[in-house]
Amino acid sequence: MTSVIDPALETGAEPARPRVLTGRLGRSEKIFSGGTFISGMVVLSLMGAVGLFLAIESSAALGKVGFSFITTSVWEPDRGVFGIRAVLTFTVIIALVAVAIAFPISMATALFIAEVCPRRLKSWLVSLVDLMAAVPSVVYGLWGLYLMQGQVIGLSRWINAWFGWIPLFAVDGANPNDPLSNATVYTASSFVAGVVVAMMVIPIQCVVMREVFSQVPPSEREGAFALGATRWGMIRVVSLPFGRGGIIGGTMLGLGRALGETIAVFLIISSRFDITFHTLESGSNSVSALIALRYADASEFGLSALFAAGLALFMVTLVVNFTASWFVARSRSGASSDA
Repeated sequence: MTSVIDPALETGAEPARPRVLTGRLGRSEKIFSGGTFISGMVVLSLMGAVGLFLAIESSAALGKVGFSFITTSVWEPDRGVFGIRAVLTFTVIIALVAVAIAFPISMATALFIAEVCPRRLKSWLVSLVDLMAAVPSVVYGLWGLYLMQGQVIGLSRWINAWFGWIPLFAVDGANPNDPLSNATVYTASSFVAGVVVAMMVIPIQCVVMREVFSQVPPSEREGAFALGATRWGMIRVVSLPFGRGGIIGGTMLGLGRALGETIAVFLIISSRFDITFHTLESGSNSVSALIALRYADASEFGLSALFAAGLALFMVTLVVNFTASWFVARSRSGASSDA
């Protein structure tokens, strides 16, 4: 067997290597790249500054109560006894109710716009969904307080009558079978607040899901139709699996919005600090509503306690939003995204 020796090795020269091709950026490209980099760093710096500010301002309160801040339900900072266990629980309950209501509506709307809606009508529906996100939260709150709450009472009574055996839908002191019973036990509840917040969450979830479904490769759609699939069959085997990560990410982004909602929840609920999982029962709370309610008359130490509550909510929403971005970036539809 003969061996072939590289001529470059015999002469002592270095072996040939692949050439590295580099391109020179133009002036406009350098300006654009630098601008986007600076913008990204500014956003990250602002986020870090907000977290640092909350940590500094809340250090006095957290230094006094320590870990009991998470396990205490009472809110009396001037007596040195305070915690967010109850308000954080109600915050999560309201957010979960909102997401449970908004998720099927958002996904159905996104699928209709992306897969079924006629081209002439699509732009109008997209604009309407986007306009829902532009409505101020105080308008949703007033709408929920003066219009929606009265309509939801009947639904709450019906749910309590048929599903009251489930602790989540039980209402203490209520007789749903008596039409003359007092209806105030169903007002200002976590369920009413969740319905209103759901209307605010729907646009966010729908936009993310619609963008994901619009990125489904046309070849996969056409392949499913070529194999004899119906439109629903194509959606079930192509669109939904393709956008699974985007669906999860959009839902969690909506959850992050619901966790931090303030004015709408503040206008609807009546504050309470004892933990209950009866979502239809009058009385609820949230971290953001607590801050809005107690800020004006808080002492210096009470203000530090409110900053601590804001820091806890900031961390929770940060974790939820980063988790949503992680799911979107690792889905097929977000495979080329660095979100």
